[in-house]
Amino acid sequence: MSGYWFRLRVPVALVAGLMAPFLVALALVPFRADLSATNEALIMVVVVVAVAALGSRTAGALAALSAAAWFDFFLTRPYQRFTIENRDDIETAILLLVVGLIVSQLAVRAHRLQAVVVTDAAHLSSLQGTARLAEDGGSPEAVVEYVRRELVGLLGLRSCRFEYGTLMGNLPRLEHDGGLWLRHGTRVTEYADWPEGETELRVVGGGHYYGRFLLDPLPGRALPSEEARLVAVALAAQAGAALDTAGLSHQG
Repeated sequence: MSGYWFRLRVPVALVAGLMAPFLVALALVPFRADLSATNEALIMVVVVVAVAALGSRTAGALAALSAAAWFDFFLTRPYQRFTIENRDDIETAILLLVVGLIVSQLAVRAHRLQAVVVTDAAHLSSLQGTARLAEDGGSPEAVVEYVRRELVGLLGLRSCRFEYGTLMGNLPRLEHDGGLWLRHGTRVTEYADWPEGETELRVVGGGHYYGRFLLDPLPGRALPSEEARLVAVALAAQAGAALDTAGLSHQG
């Protein structure tokens, strides 16, 4: 998911939760004499699930409330009033609200679990790809380049470059625990978002420092998940192991 869509997803989901049930209920008005209240309610539940699939619990709940309200207003007698006279329609409206709330939350959970599975598979693929390249006799430079490319996608970077054997400058550092820190003497700063400029991810193999990846994030991009950051650290460790196995010169 791009950073642009990530920022827009929540407001888009909220607008959809409010407007989608209204538009669908309005579209059903010409057919309300031919459809049963149950069928109309089922259609509205489908709309709620579609909104919840955007991944927002609040949007799903808003869609359920909106669906119940517009079902009452457009599809039950007396029409165009927030009043229901028929007992069966009252029960249907209540069930629509309750089922919509439950199903919307289940849809959000399923969506998030699917995202976790896809993300985990992508992370595992990155690690396996680096390991296969090293096992197949790829040069350490090839392993470093592979890791560099993987880091761009994994962390949502604008760019990434590898710098051999230098510690020039005092840059924020992505640490082994996934935290992002800047150490300046006795002062330590922890970051919750990407800092401005580059961030370093050091590459160590066999206890030797070989270089660092310099991470250049997209402007305004939030830090990736802790899991993604830990995978990035593991990829850097694989690059360090490849460099150490090749017996290249190191610093310190």
